[in-house]
Order: sequence, then structure tokens, then C-alpha cells
Amino acid sequence: MSENKTTPPSAVPAATVIVLRDADSEPKGIEVLLLRRNAKTVFHGGAWVFPGGHIDPEDYSPAAPDDMLAAARQAAVREAEEEAGLSLATETLLYFSHWTTPLIRPKRFSTWFFVAQAGGDAVQVDGTEISDHAWMYPHEALEARQAGEIELPPPTFVSLTKLSAFSTAKDALAYVSGREPDTFFPKLEKVKDGYCSLYHGDAGYESSKVAAPGRRHRLWMLKSGWHYERARECAG
Repeated sequence: MSENKTTPPSAVPAATVIVLRDADSEPKGIEVLLLRRNAKTVFHGGAWVFPGGHIDPEDYSPAAPDDMLAAARQAAVREAEEEAGLSLATETLLYFSHWTTPLIRPKRFSTWFFVAQAGGDAVQVDGTEISDHAWMYPHEALEARQAGEIELPPPTFVSLTKLSAFSTAKDALAYVSGREPDTFFPKLEKVKDGYCSLYHGDAGYESSKVAAPGRRHRLWMLKSGWHYERARECAG
């Protein structure tokens, strides 16, 4: 039987944790831990990301082998330890969002995103898969990406945009704990000067029509800059 070249690759289960802390110097605000992937890494090499990786077989509980959310939490805790030397408790991780890589990508992931407050551990990167780390204000990371100083994958960009609205880690965690997690299965459309990534809830999502009038939930990825847009109505 010949291989079907049009069949997209299956999405690999993965987990990520966004570690927050309150800045101890001026200006006050929340800081987020970002790790720089080794430039030689195939997937997002050189990009700044949150700690995370594949869900491994040992992350599943023998008592609940089908509980993907529990396995994802365990994987996020394990990856934070392996990549950054951080000890996090699984019960403190709050489910923030879920991202599935677009069908058109050659390598795809089904990723659970969590949020947790940092403890007192000093960050220690592994020096292999991760080459550097930084605590950044969300708006600082977004501005650095816009200036071309760092690379952020779309899920990281959108997550930082959401978190930039909060002034303390407590406020951010309260917001996450009081709402349903967002689910993202992007549809990537070519537009003038770049791409538009459509998300669930956007008026153009089902039809893949960027110009469709109505609700907006999308990421504009243009040469002139990126912009996450979420609005109830748009005339089109």
C-alpha cells in the first residue's frame, strides 16, 4: 500500500508550564520564566519558550492510565525540573489552555498549558536542549519579539499577551482558576504581508475566510509585526 502524502502527522501529546513570579524591583509587575531552545534543535530552535516537552509513558498514573490531564500535569512538573531545575507540585498547576499544531505542519503537538507560581529554586538550565533563560515582564518579551530581538512561537506570544494584563501573580492565577481553559486549533491563512492564524470563536474560522464579518479571535503574523486580536464584533 502506498503512503498517503496528504494525511497529516498525528499530534504528539505534550505539556508546558508558565512559571510566574512577582518582580522584586521596580517597575513592579509579574515576570515569566522563558527558556531559550538550543539553536540546533529542529523544533523552534533558538526560540524563547516556556518549560515543557513530550508526555512520556512514566507520566501516566497506573491508577488512571487514561487521565490525560493528570499525565500532562506530571509531564509539566518533570520538564520544569529537567530543563530549569525547578521543583513544582502538580496540585499547584492551573490548567490555562490547550494548543494543537495546525494540520499543515510537518511536526505536530497536542499541548496542555499550565500556569504556576515560582518557588524559591534558582533556575538551572540543562545546557543541551536549553541554552539560556530569562525572567521577563510579559510586555517586555512581546516588545523584544516585535523589535526582532527574540523569537516567540505563536502559543507563547498569545499566552504572554493574555498575562500582560495582570500586575501580580496572584491576580493572574485567580483569573486562570476562575475560567474555562481556552482551546486553540489554528487555521493558518496567507494574507498580504504575512499570515493570519484563525482560532475557535472567530467568525472566519469554519470557512477559513479572514474577511468574514463578525467575532474576532486570531493572531496576525505580519512582517510589520504580530498582533493578537480578540473582539466580540467586527464589521469586516
